[in-house]
Parts: sequence; structure tokens; C-alpha cells
Amino acid sequence: MDQAALPPILVGKSVTTETSGNVNLLPRYGNRHGLVAGATGTGKTVTLMTLAEGFSRLGVPVFLADVKGDVAGLAVPGTMNDRIAQRIEQMSITDYRNEAAPVVFWDLWGKAGHPVRTTVSEIGPVLLSRMLDLNDTQSGVLDILFKLADDRGLLLLDLQDFRALLGLIADERKDISTSYGLVSTQSIGAIQRSLLRLEAEGAEMFFGEPALELADLMRTTTDGRGVVNILAADQLILKPKLYSTFLLWLLSELFETLPEVGDLDKPKLVFVFDEAHLLFDDAPPALRQRIEQVVRIIRSKGVGVYFCSQFPDDVPDQILGQLGNRFQHALRAFTPRDQKAVRTAAQTFVANPALDVATVIGQLGVGEALVSTLQDKGVPMPVERTLIAPPRCRMGAITDAERMQVRAGSPVGARYDTRIDRDSASEMLARKAEQKTEQAQAPPAKTREHDDAQEGGFGQSVKDAVFGTKRRQGMVETMAKQTARTMGSQIGRQILRGIMGGIFGGKK
Repeated sequence: MDQAALPPILVGKSVTTETSGNVNLLPRYGNRHGLVAGATGTGKTVTLMTLAEGFSRLGVPVFLADVKGDVAGLAVPGTMNDRIAQRIEQMSITDYRNEAAPVVFWDLWGKAGHPVRTTVSEIGPVLLSRMLDLNDTQSGVLDILFKLADDRGLLLLDLQDFRALLGLIADERKDISTSYGLVSTQSIGAIQRSLLRLEAEGAEMFFGEPALELADLMRTTTDGRGVVNILAADQLILKPKLYSTFLLWLLSELFETLPEVGDLDKPKLVFVFDEAHLLFDDAPPALRQRIEQVVRIIRSKGVGVYFCSQFPDDVPDQILGQLGNRFQHALRAFTPRDQKAVRTAAQTFVANPALDVATVIGQLGVGEALVSTLQDKGVPMPVERTLIAPPRCRMGAITDAERMQVRAGSPVGARYDTRIDRDSASEMLARKAEQKTEQAQAPPAKTREHDDAQEGGFGQSVKDAVFGTKRRQGMVETMAKQTARTMGSQIGRQILRGIMGGIFGGKK
């Protein structure tokens, strides 16, 4: 499909001036990333749903987390009401109809969607260190653990494998410290305690097989619409390190796996990172640098990343400068923190002479936003005060029955709903330990010398039978005596025959 044939995504209608028209997002710049910001209750979720529907209708798959439970409404058609009808009339939308988007539900714990899993090896030492909240020294032990697993051919699939390898390092600490670097018992103990906390949060469900295939996040339907992948995150968000590390892992996997494609007429995938401030809170400099690298380069692989947060300065400046499409909802400047956020938002937009951005941000109503998107040649448009277009799906939560119905029709359920536990590090190390135990308990093999040295041994018994003892003659002595007696008898008989022959005149 060429660029001319792709319709733009309708974001809303500008109300900056009486003659203002529609505000659109051009598909060919959808991979230039974006930011959706604003205070709680100002309509950020509705904007995300409108964008997700727009990308889906273009055939672009979408991945987004459902933190509050209302994004799941994308899976069922909406219901017309007076408020929606009024907004449609204001915007002169002629093709609006209530409809559901094609949705696949995911859930780390497998309750509200298909289980999402990865292996310990795939997540790697850097992200696992963040998940476990380790310091630099403890992170170094993780580097050694992964290197040791590679050198010994041990598969790290789940947390049982990880724990088993920690036990191996503890048992062979001196030898491993000599070969790989110093490993202290304190570091091992700290990692084991962090692992206990991680398991208590239910993270063991995240590690294992079958691992998530990225291709299953990039599906389209038979009618050409992109599938919207929704991660149930209402419980996951209560564990911020696990939540942010999982999304960062997924983004990194896309970065490392997808090939370079250059500029396309539309993105291959749109990735929405809700509650983006959790990604950067307490992130070490090396991790921030990694995120910046991923965001900068991943657009050339056809992936658009959209951060969603309350304040625009929740995103570091190095990354904020790479976000070409901006959607700023209302901010209330009640505190110094809020006032700083307002100034940041005003400074990041292309100025519009008809708007005082810093003032308008505090006046925006629900469903309104300051919007600036990339237009021809990638040039950002001047900021516009915009009425956001209503989504066609339900703007609210869905019932358990509706969720189960959607899940039952999923094309990937058969692959992920059943866990697989194949042979890996924990089983291999358990077998080796069992073999060592059996060898330690088995009696030692006896050599001939060892056997001969033992009283009553087999060798001594043979010797006694052959050569005899002080109280019993042996086979050699018995045979010698029998031979002597036999020989004596034969000679005697020959002499006797000689004498008798001479007497009776017989032959000698």
C-alpha cells in the first residue's frame, strides 16, 4: 500500500480559532514516537484508545498495558449516547460507528489473559539485577552466574534453575572465585533474599516456557486490521520494578530481534508505555543510556513508542526530545512541582501565536488536549487546542464474561495457556548431586591386592585351597602324595613282575 492510499489517523478537531480544522497523525510518522501526558482524570486513556483504534484500522498492531482496567473496553463495541453524539457533530465525523477492535488479552499471571513468559537467559543479568534491586557488587555475581551457565551448558529457564545455579556457586565458591572473579557469601545471600521477595510477588510465573514469540504481538486479522494486545496490569502496577522491567525487556527484545527497515508508510508495531515514570525512577545511568539508545534506534525498525505519564518531565530530556507526536492534557498548577511541569510542557511545543500554552494547559477540559504531530517532511505542526475524537469501542471496563469470550476466540491461546517444563539447569544439577551421593554411599571396588590383604578374602581362600594351611593340606600337597604313591606302586609292580618272571621262566 502506498502512502497516498493510507488515510491519516483522526486525532480530533482544533478549536484554537473558528476556522481550525481536523488534527491528524500521519501514518508514515507514527514510528517517530510520542507522549501522552496530563493529570489524572483528564482523558489520557481515551486519547490512547483513539490512537490504538486508528492504528489498528490501518493494519498496525498495538501493544499497551491496562493499568486501570478500562483499556479493555477496546474489545467490545461502544454504546451511543448524547455526549458522544454531540462530539461527533462538533467534529463533523461522517463515518463513525460503534465497533470493537480485534484484541488479545495477556497477563503475567495468566488470569485475565494468556500467560506472558520469558526465560532467565533471555532477560539477562542487567534487567534481572534491576528486578532484584541489586547493587553493583551483587550484579557482578549475576554476570558470573550467567557466564558459568554458558560455560557448563546449563539452561537457565525459570527461577528454579536460577536458584540451583546460585547453590552451585555457593558450593564451589573458592574455585569459581579463582576462575571468574571474587564471589562472597554475603553477595550470594543477598541475591537469595532478593529472589525470595521476587517469588513472593509471583514473578516465578513470568519465567519459564513457552516463552513469548514476538511475532504473536504483530498479528493482523483476515480483514487487515492490526491486533491490539492488552496486558492486564492492574495488579502488576502494584509491583513497579516488575512492571517496568517487563515492559523494558519487551522493548529490548523488539530492538534486538527486528531487522532494520528504514522509513515505512506505516509502523510495524506501536508500543505504549503507560505510567512511564516507573521506567526511569531509580534507574541507574547505564540503564537510562540503554533506554535512550533503544528509543533512538528502534524507529528505524518500524516500531513507534508512545510514553504515557502525568507530567511531561517524567521522561528524561534526552528521550523527550525524540518524541515527535505530543498530546498534552490538562495540568493543574497548584504546587511548585505542577508549575514546573507546566513550564516544561509549554517549552516543548512548537509555538502557536494564537495560543498561550502555559495558560491554556490549566484551562483544558476533559477530552481536550494540546496536540502537535509531525507533518510533511517530519516538521512538527504548531500546537493546537484539540477536541479529541471519541473512540468507537466502550469507554470503560468489561465484564469477566466478556473477557472470557474474547479470550476463547484468541488465535494464540493453544500455544501459551499450558506451561512446559523441560530439562534445564535445576534438573541437570540435581542428577549430578544424586550421582555423587550414590558414589559416596557405594562400597569401594576391591582390587586383587586389596582382596589378598584382607583376612578371609577371596584371594586368601584360593591360596589356602591350593597350597594348604598348617591344619589342612592343599591341592598341591594332595596331588604330590597321590603321584608319589602311584609312581611307587608302579615301580613295585615292575620289580615284582621281574622277579616272578625269572622264577617261572617268563619274559622280563
